[in-house]
Amino acid sequence: MNRTRPVIVVLAGGVSAERGVSLGSGRASAQALARSHPTRLVEVGAAALPAGLDPARDVVFSTLHGTFGEDGGMQRLLDAAGVHYAGCGAQASAVTMDKTRTKELAAKAGVRIAPGIRFTAAAKPDVDAVVRALGERVVLKPNAEGSSVGLALPGTREELAASLAGIERGEWLAERRLTGRELSVGVLGGRALGIVEIRPRSGVYDFTSKYTKGMTEYLAPAPLGDEVSAEVRRAAEAAFAACGCRDYARVDFILTPEGPCMLEINTLPGMKETSLLPMSARCAGLDFTALVRDLVAPAVARFLAAGGRPE
Repeated sequence: MNRTRPVIVVLAGGVSAERGVSLGSGRASAQALARSHPTRLVEVGAAALPAGLDPARDVVFSTLHGTFGEDGGMQRLLDAAGVHYAGCGAQASAVTMDKTRTKELAAKAGVRIAPGIRFTAAAKPDVDAVVRALGERVVLKPNAEGSSVGLALPGTREELAASLAGIERGEWLAERRLTGRELSVGVLGGRALGIVEIRPRSGVYDFTSKYTKGMTEYLAPAPLGDEVSAEVRRAAEAAFAACGCRDYARVDFILTPEGPCMLEINTLPGMKETSLLPMSARCAGLDFTALVRDLVAPAVARFLAAGGRPE
């Protein structure tokens, strides 16, 4: 067996609300990776390890978004099976899927965050408690979902009451709604790439704005001064390190008058050529093919260092 050329197994699909997004990411990534590695695309349809993975032959590149794929579930199974994989390990994946925990760790590292309240559907705060803590204009979102699944933006007490009443299950996060420019920056090997500015035509970067052609304008690189750009990059790198991230991630911000305020970290972000991480990479001179090759390179190095065998 050729130990210098592991097979890259691209995982796509999954069991979360982001399954469709993941399938697109997987197809694009597999096509690009096939230019430099033996590659096969595996569609995941259950919260289980795919059959046929060989730790002496395969390195996994996962594009599973959301629950099970991005929250440490698949990573824990891969670790137990001794299969090397690209991206964050199980612990960092679980941490960053929890938006509240991510913000707490980033804040300890000196990164600005939005004030927020975490709660469960079974113990929802009343409207007065939310308004006292955060004001009337808030963001409501699941504490552990991506792609703006479940996002609500109530702007009055009445809208807030209706949004809270509609929450029936799960853990949620209410945040003070910040005013500013939306930014996203990729981090590769602990170093920030280019900064992308996101300008949704509707004014809200929700699921529709993300995945409907023409609904959002992207400026890559973002038109920022050198000082602000440097501050955003430092904050992205600090948040990445504080959460124990590995290999790569994408960090999202709102640029407020006080400076960049971190929203969340995406450890397995969208991976079509038009996705935010590839946009960020192009600002740094990496086209899509070069980017996916660089994303999987650390995992290939770990595989080779272990002799192609589980550690």
